[in-house]
Amino acid sequence: MAEATGEQQQLRKVLHWHDGFIVAMSIPGALFAALGYTMGSVGAWGALALWAFSSLIAVFMNWIYAELAAMFPDKPGGIALYAHEGWRKHFSLIGPIATFGYWFAWSSVLAIFGTTIGYLVQAEWFPGATRTFDVGAVDVGLPHLIGAGCVVLVWAINMLGIKPAVWLGRVSTFLLLIPIGVFAIIVFLTGDWDSSLLQWNFTGPWGGWKLAIVWLYIIGWTAYGVEVAASFAPEYRDTRRDTSLALKAAGLFTFGVFVLVPLGAGGTVSTEDAAANPIGFWVASFDQIVGGASDFMVVILIGAFLLTMNAATADGGRALYGIARDHMTIKQLYHLNHRGIPARAMTLDMIVNLALIFLIASPLAILVAGNLGYMSAHFFAVTAFLLLRKDRPHWPRPIRRHPIFVPIAVVICALNAVFIAVGASSASLSGYGGKKELWIGIGVLLISVLLFVYRRAVQDRAPIRLREDAPATPDAVDGVDGVVVPAPGAAGR
Repeated sequence: MAEATGEQQQLRKVLHWHDGFIVAMSIPGALFAALGYTMGSVGAWGALALWAFSSLIAVFMNWIYAELAAMFPDKPGGIALYAHEGWRKHFSLIGPIATFGYWFAWSSVLAIFGTTIGYLVQAEWFPGATRTFDVGAVDVGLPHLIGAGCVVLVWAINMLGIKPAVWLGRVSTFLLLIPIGVFAIIVFLTGDWDSSLLQWNFTGPWGGWKLAIVWLYIIGWTAYGVEVAASFAPEYRDTRRDTSLALKAAGLFTFGVFVLVPLGAGGTVSTEDAAANPIGFWVASFDQIVGGASDFMVVILIGAFLLTMNAATADGGRALYGIARDHMTIKQLYHLNHRGIPARAMTLDMIVNLALIFLIASPLAILVAGNLGYMSAHFFAVTAFLLLRKDRPHWPRPIRRHPIFVPIAVVICALNAVFIAVGASSASLSGYGGKKELWIGIGVLLISVLLFVYRRAVQDRAPIRLREDAPATPDAVDGVDGVVVPAPGAAGR
């Protein structure tokens, strides 16, 4: 049985589709943190092509994930739990690998964006506050303290329940719409946009294709993140309708942003300036277009980054809760507080990220490392869609996609497999990762297997099977723990 059932065992169904859409708006917000690095590497035209293509893949995946979310309306934690359902019959370790990798990638964003907010605040308002103290791996200064404060703030808001977290998202989204409007529309009307600044700079091995694939691997974390709307499927009032609408709206809106904003921003800054100041160039460009508003733009960027941190806290906590619920990590994390919030999982998220801020010299490298698990989770989730079509033909599908999505899923799986194989092994081409980050990513996935073994062998005292019985219909599932009730005479593997 689960460790804690005495307070609140079920997530509360209080959300509408637009609440999930608001949380997914963290992905357009994350674009403002990552686009400058891409533009500085491959030019504005190159960045536009990469971000648009990656976002288009995410749109198709969201359509696929809507079918999976409707099949498993009680599964918190999103796509990684769908991967577990599809793969458990074939190789049970895929579940913990996908879910733990997914959690770590979302969780580690808190340290990265929190510290980024700290550096923005220091540069804009406290440039003289450069005093630091040595804690070993990091010289801690004002940015780190501000980053830690942001992590604690977002954690505290989420601990109050899903509604306060959504309201934080609403305020941040309102601010985010301002720079989106400026760079997607207004810049083309003011005369500040210069097409001569747009460049296409793919160079290196394979005629530049290898660099393109590496970037598709790295930016997949951001572009694919619109799947976050699926993580709240058990909390939507109408799971079938709201999950589908949230996923569709998030995917299509983000695709539009990922086309128009790179195009608008690319015509206001040179490739060299973007490379030299991949975050700060937004402030100068916004000031150029609007005039005298650099402070306001910094506030907007802080709001956008808080929006991403808010989504990471909400999603990461539910992912850990869902992993524990399905017997894939320590059972103590299968716990909801009296507000129906996975409080222990969120608190663990907070502690891990405070450690990253004060102990890891380059949080961005942690994101690159965590991306191995995140991209793998998508690969396993889309392949789960194919496996479930074959293995569970009689399982109810309130949303059933057209058969054309089967070959589309095959193509997406092949593309993601290439992105992972080339990107994870050659991340150094982007300038933001190497072998150390690859081994960190592999290590995280190995830890997931160890925790899985501990849960099954020590806490559940159950045999560890590499292939598990999977229910053919929901009637064969006993309770919330997902235990399969074998048919008479059936033998386990």
